[in-house]
Amino acid sequence: MTLSAKRADAIFDVINTVTLLFVCICTLYPFMNAVAVSLNDSTDSIRGGIYLLPRAPTIKNYIYILRDTPTIPHASFVSAARALAGTAVSVPLTLMLAYVLTRRDFILRGVITKLVVVTMYVSGGLVPIFLSYRILGLMNSFWVYVLPGAISAFNVLVMRSYLAGIPYDLVESAKLDGASEYRILFTVMLPLAMPVIATIGLFVSVTQWNQWFDTMLYNSGAKNLSTLQYELKKVLDSSQGMTSDAIAVEAAASTGQEVYRVTSISLRAAMTIISTVPIVCVYPFLQKYFVKGLTLGAVKG
Repeated sequence: MTLSAKRADAIFDVINTVTLLFVCICTLYPFMNAVAVSLNDSTDSIRGGIYLLPRAPTIKNYIYILRDTPTIPHASFVSAARALAGTAVSVPLTLMLAYVLTRRDFILRGVITKLVVVTMYVSGGLVPIFLSYRILGLMNSFWVYVLPGAISAFNVLVMRSYLAGIPYDLVESAKLDGASEYRILFTVMLPLAMPVIATIGLFVSVTQWNQWFDTMLYNSGAKNLSTLQYELKKVLDSSQGMTSDAIAVEAAASTGQEVYRVTSISLRAAMTIISTVPIVCVYPFLQKYFVKGLTLGAVKG
């Protein structure tokens, strides 16, 4: 390698490192700032000027949300339950449908694939969907979180593309050995599809965890089925009518608890962290599967 080539590589490495550091800082700063504001005294946060570290450290913002808002713990349980149930139902159904659409001997696979794609562009509308759920008895029910969104067209196409990259000879060999379709799916295809299964599982669980709109539409009358995101939204909405520097809530001294104040700024930051932490804790365990599932199909010839 010539001296000019080495110099060019060194310049590229420097530019690449600086660029990635800049992108990393831009990505992490909003989250770190939210952590700092959530851990800072509410009235002090009104002054602004908080960047990466809290100026007046306190955990009173979290105390208000987790202790003085009694619906939050149960709503957190409901959100976790819907994330687990939704993932447990969605992933196997998506895998089975995607597997069928990759079978060469299935004559309707092209037609069904087109029907799946059409659903990504055409929707029945909110009113027909609402009426359908009511007729099916899903209103004010936990299953309205799980069943309607059990199969996503996007997830099916991602799973189908991955399974199509697995050599079809494996399927034919298993059939020659007398394996049934279910045995082929769960003993041959399933182990090879773990990266994309982890990817789809992460997609579904994050979507389920972050949902609040369906709770407002279909389960607003069932308080025991309220989700964490919906409860946090209600807490935030209760302080939206005030200016950002106004006091949103104040603990009553008559309760015998410590009197403290919470502003909409600190509430928003604390709620952001509370809703983000579970996903941040789960993601590192699925990262290697997640990256592999997204990139493996990109190197196919």
